[in-house]
Amino acid sequence: MSQPIVIVGSGLAGYNLAREFRKLDKATPLVVVSRDHAGFYSKPMLSNALAGKKTAATLVMKAAEKMREELNATLLDRTGLKRIDTAAQTIELTDGETLHYRDLALALGADPIRLPLAGDAEPEVMSVNDLDDYARFAERLEGADTVAILGGGLIGCEFANDLLHRGVAPTVIDVADKLLSRLLPPQASERLQEKLGAAGVAFRLGVSVTRVDRDGNGYQLTLSDGSRLYADRVLSAIGLKPRTGLAAEAGIATQRGITTDRLLATSAPHVYALGDCAEVAGLSLPFVLPLMAQTRALAATLAGTPTPVVYPAMPVTVKTPACPTVVCPPLPGAAGSWSVELSDDACTARFADAAGQLRGFALLGAAVSQRQALAVQVPAWLD
Repeated sequence: MSQPIVIVGSGLAGYNLAREFRKLDKATPLVVVSRDHAGFYSKPMLSNALAGKKTAATLVMKAAEKMREELNATLLDRTGLKRIDTAAQTIELTDGETLHYRDLALALGADPIRLPLAGDAEPEVMSVNDLDDYARFAERLEGADTVAILGGGLIGCEFANDLLHRGVAPTVIDVADKLLSRLLPPQASERLQEKLGAAGVAFRLGVSVTRVDRDGNGYQLTLSDGSRLYADRVLSAIGLKPRTGLAAEAGIATQRGITTDRLLATSAPHVYALGDCAEVAGLSLPFVLPLMAQTRALAATLAGTPTPVVYPAMPVTVKTPACPTVVCPPLPGAAGSWSVELSDDACTARFADAAGQLRGFALLGAAVSQRQALAVQVPAWLD
């Protein structure tokens, strides 16, 4: 039997790569290594699952056994990656098993960034990065009336909106002075804050949390301006850091993520990376649409047709029903400026270069209906 293609990771990147590959190649042995239960679920759904009254169990779309049958694959659940030997084309797993691979695809994901907090309750600050995290978070919300959210980015805002559906009052805390500071111009950020505030979200912007201490059944947060805030629970949504450690230990080049070219190939022969752990042609894009483009391209490459990944304009829907929001951010470092149009029920922000070429946009409220019309005007990031 020929050596298998081994995919490490059973999130959206890993499983969708396996699915796309099986469309093209029914016979090559396929192994998927999963740190968790290996059931298929959509991680982006975690930040708006409370509104739908979803439990960890109901978020699983297909159980591991179903995925095993669907993919005609060997599925190794509750199994981690311990070591990569690129010369021998083997990986060592946490259960001691050694696997040989024809090609290795690293879909390792990313870890939550943790603030260096003082205080006796720092270990009790929660984050939600997978299904097990969500189960613990949902369980600990029982009896909670208030939640402090560390981070006013996309995930922090989504969780804040979602908690309102649970009858929980969230307070968003961020060192930046506006929400989604990396994605929105000031006027759009102000509109988002206004709408979320009207729905019941409180904000402490321009400050950071320095310590978290137990206070009865909840927590006392000390902020950088010396003020204090009480919350029944504390959720960290600062951001994600790609998992690059094992790749770096194996001598595979890493920067912010595991670096790849447009074929998703790393610096090691027969080793590829995709999803949140990957930095593709200098871009780290932790969103669903880039990930799906990667899986289709890499599947074709692994099936024998080298295919560079293509990134068209890829608008991101922010899951904040209190203020519907779509963002198509300009390329990092792109030269240009924002122009913003505001009305009572809409905000349309366009980012254009000196020649007037649209390079990105942000749409709030009724303006989200312009998503497709503007997306076709934005040049591809990679073509």
